[in-house]
Amino acid sequence: MIELRTFDDPAAHSDALANAVSDALKASLAAQNGHATLAVSGGTSPKPFLQTLSHEPLDWAHIDVTLVDDRWVPESDSASNATLVRQTLLQNAAANAYFLPLVDTSKALKTHIAELNADSRRRLPDVLVLGMGEDGHTASIFADAPEWDFAISTQDRFVSVHPGSAPHARVSLSMSALKQVTHLFLFIAGQKKLDVLNAALATKQKNAISMLANDEGVKLDVYWCA
Repeated sequence: MIELRTFDDPAAHSDALANAVSDALKASLAAQNGHATLAVSGGTSPKPFLQTLSHEPLDWAHIDVTLVDDRWVPESDSASNATLVRQTLLQNAAANAYFLPLVDTSKALKTHIAELNADSRRRLPDVLVLGMGEDGHTASIFADAPEWDFAISTQDRFVSVHPGSAPHARVSLSMSALKQVTHLFLFIAGQKKLDVLNAALATKQKNAISMLANDEGVKLDVYWCA
């Protein structure tokens, strides 16, 4: 099930999502003995939202921040989503949050994925903000990756992905993990992405957003700006 909220102004789009995520984090903190986990996505579109969220007066010292997915590159690389989060969200009031990156390139990728799945600190996110590509991928669950079948079926929370259509290996939350999140948001802009989403809803397709949005147990709050 999806709920679509539409905006004409990018600033209003970012502000509305920041308010909704803030409210979801407050609810999670109240329900879980004062602790919550937030997972966010990378890319250029979320920057204003992340910067706005960084000013929200939350109990950030009791909020873990992590990523939905990241490229298998060191943080010194411009492609690192971790660097984006440090520069945008982990500032201002949110500087007190505890950050859990997804990547450690000092290890082998396979070894690191096993360690992530075994790490008790890596709780399922309470609040999660997704992006979406024009091919319908979300997180780094790409339909053209050799790991597609595993990523959409495993009960492991973390998977490695090697997209055929995008550079860099990835670390990503699995489809199973996404479906278990209580507060799930999708932040997109532009008519083309709305068309992709509508097509994915109309007919089940081999892409991650179609699988997620058509799951009867999933509630996805979509924030779209023209």
